[in-house]
Amino acid sequence: MARRSTGGVVEKATHRGTSYGIRFRALGRRRFAHVGYAADGCTHAHAAAELAFTLEQVRRGEWRPLAEPEPEREIPTFHEFASEWYSEREPALRQATVEAYRWALVDHLLPAFARKRLGDIDVAAVDAYRRHKLAEGRLCARSVNQTISRLGSILDVAHERGLISQNPVRVNPRNRRAKVEKRQLPQLEPEQVVWLLDAAGELDHEDTQGLPVRRPFLAVLAWAGVRVGEAVELRWRAVDLANGTLRIERSKTEAGERIIDIQPELLSELKAWRATTPFDGPNDRVLPTRNGTPQNRHNVRQRFVLRAAARANERRSKVGLPLLPDGLSPHALRRSFASWLLAEGEDVPYVQAQMGHEDPAMTLGAYARAVKSGRRSARSRRRIEAIERATTGTRPTDATASLTTAVAA
Repeated sequence: MARRSTGGVVEKATHRGTSYGIRFRALGRRRFAHVGYAADGCTHAHAAAELAFTLEQVRRGEWRPLAEPEPEREIPTFHEFASEWYSEREPALRQATVEAYRWALVDHLLPAFARKRLGDIDVAAVDAYRRHKLAEGRLCARSVNQTISRLGSILDVAHERGLISQNPVRVNPRNRRAKVEKRQLPQLEPEQVVWLLDAAGELDHEDTQGLPVRRPFLAVLAWAGVRVGEAVELRWRAVDLANGTLRIERSKTEAGERIIDIQPELLSELKAWRATTPFDGPNDRVLPTRNGTPQNRHNVRQRFVLRAAARANERRSKVGLPLLPDGLSPHALRRSFASWLLAEGEDVPYVQAQMGHEDPAMTLGAYARAVKSGRRSARSRRRIEAIERATTGTRPTDATASLTTAVAA
């Protein structure tokens, strides 16, 4: 005797709401048929009635399988899909890119979209995100746009895989982005950097709980022109105080992996710091947290640069000096360093190599505004000293000799 057909109602929560279906046994196999959605008026009673009708068809031998449509594809949440998207790319990414992706995702996009189904992220949701981030005040317009670009990249793949009908970031893309005001990017002159470093030193002295790393960190940014990520990963094994060079071992580009001449101002800072820090082993980070772990590169602007600038401005206002420019960032220190080198007569290929730029046009285009530095670079000083020795056969003057000693020490 054939096995009697049995079955039941299947109730399931989906992105469209509650779905009703039936399971039953027919022609030696377990079967499933979708009945409807609660949003369309379907109820558990409707599904139970459909099950009873189907089972009666099976009992009479009248039931025949139809060409079953493909089951509706479950649309993942943004968290689920973004995690998959990131894991597929992470092995091939440089460390700086990994940090940039994680910053955009973990700090900004996931808090806003994690639980949303991909199909629920529409133009209105993207616009609401942009407005919220700007009102929040933690990010500038340019940084908000960077996170929106990352969202667009993720949703591009979702669109390619048929999970969404269109990418909302690509719908009138200019309207999805925050307006970035065109302005002259801030730069500092060397004397302003001295005030900034002194202010950072005061903050270090007042912070009895942490490692006094603000001053050396800002000194490396200002006097070596390195990127924040490069400063975070700098190890003592890459710092040659005897020969006046430091080596960038990890950077976001191949050109970024370079050897930098240590400026005399930085040399004295690094010597003093190495004598102070408890993390002075060859493989230790030069600028770590109090536990020896890497600094969070995304906190450097707020915790180090802006707080030191605010303290420096307090001091400068009391003596009637102009305030440091608004909107300072770690990159403003890097930009200033390149300008100093150009102002001091260094050629573009040399500055390009020191900065780790792949294209000389970037060196000139981004840093063409030279400041009046009133100083000479480490390489310029060594050149002058060599010429003086060759032409006079004597040792450099006392002032020059002291600089030579500082660089070669």
